[in-house]
Amino acid sequence: MSNYHVSKDKDSGQWRVTKEGADRVSAFADTQGEAEHIAKQMSANSGGGEVRIHGLDGKIRDSDTVPPGHDPFPPKDRKH
Repeated sequence: MSNYHVSKDKDSGQWRVTKEGADRVSAFADTQGEAEHIAKQMSANSGGGEVRIHGLDGKIRDSDTVPPGHDPFPPKDRKH
């Protein structure tokens, strides 16, 4: 199970996908949606987990559980 973060890289202007606890970026994408898709695929391939999407201000604005990850208190997702 692996958690990933999607955030904007200030130097390159691209969106980056980073595995939680990693020192290096896992992937870059041109759009936030594309980066979110990549992060969800990577998380699913590693057994599920959380994908946390950061806004331009760096704060977490959304979080999605990727199956087969287990969320003990799953919120009702009204966006998807």
